[in-house]
Amino acid sequence: MSAAQTAAILIEDLTVAYDRRPAVHHVSGNFKPGSLTAIVGPNGAGKSTLLKALVGLMRPSEGHIDLGGLARSDLAYLPQQAEIDRSFPITVADTVALGLWREIGIWKTVTGERWRRVANALAKVGLQDFADRPIGNLSAGQFQRVLFARLLVQDASVILLDEPFAAIDERTTADLMEVVRYWHEDGRTVIAVLHDMAEVRRDFPTTLLIAREMVAWGPTAEVLTDEALRRARALSDAWTQSHSQAHSHGAAA
Repeated sequence: MSAAQTAAILIEDLTVAYDRRPAVHHVSGNFKPGSLTAIVGPNGAGKSTLLKALVGLMRPSEGHIDLGGLARSDLAYLPQQAEIDRSFPITVADTVALGLWREIGIWKTVTGERWRRVANALAKVGLQDFADRPIGNLSAGQFQRVLFARLLVQDASVILLDEPFAAIDERTTADLMEVVRYWHEDGRTVIAVLHDMAEVRRDFPTTLLIAREMVAWGPTAEVLTDEALRRARALSDAWTQSHSQAHSHGAAA
């Protein structure tokens, strides 16, 4: 299936919970094929949880996710850097080559043609001279470039990015945003959790604003209004207050 043939990803009445407390609450909508969507909202709004549910790392408590005929392996997922162990002794090139696992499995050898794809991906993110370096010696920005190169090699129809530009410098952010634009222009579906509203307004045509429940979803200029952002903050505060009260009542009991 080519990127252009990817069906919409449908979310129907989706609730995802931690310890029976909803982190995502009755969200419905769809990510259109080839769309470039930012997911935004207050801290604790369920943004990362939604991505994890899409890739199958968390199971819905209620509702349904329809991937439109895609397998989970057709989705490429970039978690937050804090969730990745960089202490493992592995080189930059070998890390990027892990993006080939869907094609070759665990035990097959990476061939010359596939190594050329690894080299091309490293060149695309500006790390063509870093192939033999251990990943533990890289800066946060350099390591994020490596992870983007791995996504390029994975060649998935749908790319999900969790805080892809957090804690990296402006030059790296600009370079990696060019990769995101490349995916979008190539007809792939890209979904990114982001915090920088100026960046969202500038680069992402579609936005999902959530505060555990959906506040708005559509063209970015129509979603990121002052009224919608105030509503998201109020919903987030209400959820936080409700959780605090439930916790205090449980402690009292």
